[in-house]
Amino acid sequence: MGATAWLTLLLTHPLEFRTLLQFWLFHEQKRDITSMKEHATSGWDRQTMRRCWEFLDMTSRSFSAVIKEVEGDLARTICMFYLVLRGLDTIEDDMTIPDDVKQPILRSFHKLTITPGWTYNDSGPTEKDRQLLVEYDKVIEEVNLLDPEYKSIILDITEKMENGMADFAHRAATAGATYIDKVEDYDLYCHYVAGLVGEGLSRLFSASKKEVSWLGTQLEISNSMGLLLQKTNIIRDYREDCDDKRYFWPKEIWGKKEYGFQEMKDMYLPGAEERAQWVQSEMILDAMRHLTDALDYLRLLKNQSVFTFCAIPATMAIATLDLCFMNPAMFQRNVKIRKAEAASLIMRSVNPRDVAEIFRHHCRSIHAKAVPEDPNFLRISVACGKVEQWCEHNFPSFVRMPSTAGNPPTFDPEDARTSILKKSQEIDQTITQRKRVAQLQEKQGSNGEAKPALAQQGVPWELFAVVGAIFGILLISILGVVWIVVMFSDKF
Repeated sequence: MGATAWLTLLLTHPLEFRTLLQFWLFHEQKRDITSMKEHATSGWDRQTMRRCWEFLDMTSRSFSAVIKEVEGDLARTICMFYLVLRGLDTIEDDMTIPDDVKQPILRSFHKLTITPGWTYNDSGPTEKDRQLLVEYDKVIEEVNLLDPEYKSIILDITEKMENGMADFAHRAATAGATYIDKVEDYDLYCHYVAGLVGEGLSRLFSASKKEVSWLGTQLEISNSMGLLLQKTNIIRDYREDCDDKRYFWPKEIWGKKEYGFQEMKDMYLPGAEERAQWVQSEMILDAMRHLTDALDYLRLLKNQSVFTFCAIPATMAIATLDLCFMNPAMFQRNVKIRKAEAASLIMRSVNPRDVAEIFRHHCRSIHAKAVPEDPNFLRISVACGKVEQWCEHNFPSFVRMPSTAGNPPTFDPEDARTSILKKSQEIDQTITQRKRVAQLQEKQGSNGEAKPALAQQGVPWELFAVVGAIFGILLISILGVVWIVVMFSDKF
């Protein structure tokens, strides 16, 4: 931002100015991949890898910064993983490539990725990432230098993704446009283009030893992380995709009779605003079913740089869903969250509790904007309630975290759960203390230093009461028998 932009922001949005200034002054860059001490893991000293880092900046402004801050050689590995999949996606998206040419390239892309010297120069002149394919031989060279386990994972995910993309590309070429009919097809498409990315990243995290070995087997929540991000992009990019004749919203949703649309592109026409918002809310509802899975996934991560890499896109996604919800401008242009909010999300996405609070905040905002006239009103409320329930279960709101490290948490005195917790803690302390005393007494008794616990305490009064009661009952019974005998003996 230039000086004029900063001054304008100060005058028009002073709070956002403060946030951006804090971000610029205090947000510390965790890693500089260009420094000499990082060359061994970042590969910056090699010309081909330096060009790959440049391609990362060119193809992904949003992911580039967070990828570079991942620790060790995992950052370089993720960079190569991203560039391979970006090259594959560029081939799939390019509508100027005939289907008979595109199909064999797509279905063999994992082999081409390790074929030295291979490049592709026939992408359309307006394809934004065509230069990556023109110089793809540099990517190939760096992929072949990766650790064999990393390389195997990247090629395996690429092979799975390329076949799925090829199927959908062939369907689009046959129909003349990209159409998706059912929600299950929508989920399948998002799995191929994003869910597999989540699975691949989980496997890379495990292979790097920065995360637990079994993280790579958590396929369902890894897939959900990818689907959340992809579906958010599809919702936000509605107008841009419609203009390119790519209709990713499933007809099973927008084609319902109560919405009354014959074509997906009809939603941005004048007079369709209200019905279009009902469709939009159902699409956002569909994306929201992945929120708790994403929170579960983030709770599994232990490495700070890996957590930040995954958390920032997730918080950006929920903020974008909140921005799009009941926002008619989304049907006319590509809407984005403001830079100050993005900076705030980056600074706050540092631990599972803060990320959960971000999710809860935006779900409450979505719920506040929902209206009873919306056919999806109740289901939106339930989806928001599930996030509230998850947050209360994992991070109860009556527990107040300390503002400084090393201090214990405090508890809200007005919350009924506080008294229950304190009583439970007192009971636990009493039981623990009794166990310790009993163990000490048993130990002393075995060493001949003291009597057993029962001897020290004496015979309990309850035992005297029981014995006395039994003796009394026996005495009364005997006297009763004697009395009966005497009475009857006089008569006879």
